[in-house]
Amino acid sequence: MEFKAQSDLLKKVLGLKKEPLAITFTNDEVSDGLYEKTSICKALKRAAEGDCFVIDEKVETCPGGSRYCGFTEFSGQQKRRLQRFLTRGEKLTSSIVSFERMLKLTVQPPTRLADRLVICPLEKTTLRPDIVLFQCNPEQACRLITLDTYWDGISPKQQVIGALCHSSITYPVMTGCTNITTGDWTARKQQGFEPDMLFLTVPYERMHNLITAIPKCSAGDAEAVIPEELQSD
Repeated sequence: MEFKAQSDLLKKVLGLKKEPLAITFTNDEVSDGLYEKTSICKALKRAAEGDCFVIDEKVETCPGGSRYCGFTEFSGQQKRRLQRFLTRGEKLTSSIVSFERMLKLTVQPPTRLADRLVICPLEKTTLRPDIVLFQCNPEQACRLITLDTYWDGISPKQQVIGALCHSSITYPVMTGCTNITTGDWTARKQQGFEPDMLFLTVPYERMHNLITAIPKCSAGDAEAVIPEELQSD
């Protein structure tokens, strides 16, 4: 099934208001998409409304996003600045110790994996996505995760906290695990994400099974059948 057909089916079945996003790491030259100063979280917001972005180290404006998506590494002073920013500026964690735990107790960024990152609606992509990111409400997230686990029944390991770019891009790319996250408070507040929105990311290699589960699973469009002996009076 082509990317646009996948997108159309998922939007129809789940009633998605936001475009599912194709996110691809690449070293190839890409001409289709906006190449402008932006942050990853801003690009995620705008791409879900129809825009396409090509992002590299030169145009990524957030030091955290640049690191988490593998464009740069921390030097000693950069790490100190980020420590101060997260503990005293954003006030998202209590101390440099809890800051260190956040950095170390999860997967490490894909440092120098690729020269650029392409973020665009799944229906518009010409590149095979590495991951597909859904911006959805809790009910839609429940249906997606049910479809994703329909065939194997294995719950994916989750990384809920951390920067939005880390939990919605880095973690699923590096682990191959579907992930649900709320994103981080600063990204939600600055970009104006809707209060009931969750971010659910599916590695693209899992998308075929998710799609084929739709006609068979009641979280898709299969009709649930309750045996007579289980029906209440």
